[in-house]
Amino acid sequence: MLKVKNLNVSFKVKDEVIKAVENVSFEVNKGEIVCLVGESGSGKSVSCHSILKLLPRNSIVSGRISFDNIENLLELSDKEIRKIRGNKISMVFQEPSAVLNPLLTVGEQIVETILAHKNISKEEAKEIALKTMEIVNIPEQQKRFNQYPHELSGGLKQRVAIAIAIVNNPDILLADEPTTALDVTVAAKILELFVKLKEKGMGILLITHDLGVVAQVADRVYLMYKGEILECSNVYEFFENPKTEYAKKLLQSRPIFV
Repeated sequence: MLKVKNLNVSFKVKDEVIKAVENVSFEVNKGEIVCLVGESGSGKSVSCHSILKLLPRNSIVSGRISFDNIENLLELSDKEIRKIRGNKISMVFQEPSAVLNPLLTVGEQIVETILAHKNISKEEAKEIALKTMEIVNIPEQQKRFNQYPHELSGGLKQRVAIAIAIVNNPDILLADEPTTALDVTVAAKILELFVKLKEKGMGILLITHDLGVVAQVADRVYLMYKGEILECSNVYEFFENPKTEYAKKLLQSRPIFV
């Protein structure tokens, strides 16, 4: 469904051009969770943000990102890519507080996302919003619908962000370290939700440095290091038979609990 081919990203800082991603290729198919794995600074988030053209203005991007019948998302205008964002391809960010508008209620933000892509009434949009809040396990949906982000816990904020991302039933969900700031039990429930979305046919690209998360939910794994893809394999091969020395050392670095 989504295919990234020979993606290159650099950033122009003053008179210097700094390479962040070099010749990166990966794909996400319907009904699978693909994990893009690597240490901080390896280029995972930059690669992910490139898909929806969310990089800053000083970025220099080349390559091909094909999706559905679109030859290259990178060549779309701002108006054209807005029709894709939050509709066909959605994104969940690491820090929901940076994404949610503090001046709008939870319900207003979900409804706004629906109305941006669907020609329906506000009442119909509210009904869809409440059903989506139930899907992502937000309790007391009607009460939360009328609350502001600052009234919610970190876990609930992230579920609201996920509700906004999936409310239009996208084909692809991009999730950039969505459980990093959450406690273990809340993170586990969000990962369970991703598995359920996958089972309904959604393709998910999950950015993470947590190998425990990879082992729990991944179908396939791409390992990144210094802006490049080092290896690609299914999750069983990745853990049982890593192909590169870096992958072997990464797996050896995992803590062992006794």
